[in-house]
Amino acid sequence: MRRPVTVTAASALALLGAAAVGARTLVTRQAAIARRRIGKPLGEQALDADRVWRRKKHPGRPVDLLLLGDSIAAGLGAGHRRDTLGARLAKGIARAAQRPVRLRTAAVVGSETSALAAQLAAMPEGYVPDAAVIVVGGNDVTHRIPASRAAQQLADVVRELRGRGVPVVVGTCPDLGSLRAIPQPLRALAARSSRQLAAAQAVAVHRAGGRVVALARAVGPVFAERPDEMFSVDRFHPSALGYRRTAEALLPAVLAALETERSTSPPVPNP
Repeated sequence: MRRPVTVTAASALALLGAAAVGARTLVTRQAAIARRRIGKPLGEQALDADRVWRRKKHPGRPVDLLLLGDSIAAGLGAGHRRDTLGARLAKGIARAAQRPVRLRTAAVVGSETSALAAQLAAMPEGYVPDAAVIVVGGNDVTHRIPASRAAQQLADVVRELRGRGVPVVVGTCPDLGSLRAIPQPLRALAARSSRQLAAAQAVAVHRAGGRVVALARAVGPVFAERPDEMFSVDRFHPSALGYRRTAEALLPAVLAALETERSTSPPVPNP
């Protein structure tokens, strides 16, 4: 007669512990594989696109645009400075506002959300842009930063900018599940973590007075469907076309923020 198998609490915990260790080992191994696949063919320095865009086409005082964030905000992967996210946004604003746009990029490749405060502090004293765009989050996911912490750090910077009267548009964390270079199940975990962070970012930014563009929803599907066109050679950062689509997703919110700020600002008295 067989005796019933009894699983004690201790043995159950041991089994769960072994499974957790195995899962962590698998994820760690796959992360190493992903890093090898991606490598650093683009280096760690984005192209310098900071200049006044469309000065010849549109006379007048330039709109000052500030970009904060990570490698996407910096434009890593674009083959020419005109194709970076900042340049794409600057040209779109200039076309809509019929004014030149002075771009200033404080974003740094590899930055997590915790770096935003330092990026803002590095700006010249008294600098107040007409609008700020922030894209950040991917590195927080890959470095397993808690979503609540990253969202709070983002809210602090948005709140500071809003306190200076600067309209802020935040592109929330992209969907890392579209990165084919990351094997499964790590890709599924990255997709879930990026969704969680994006949701936390959206809530935090709204509370801090900023505008939100959900990049995972706005451009995630096209990146997933057309990865050969949307990603650059490292299969991680956007290509020129990827930056164009990302800028197109962000631009309406930036224009709306500029218009709202202009319409609510007190008129400048005549000298």
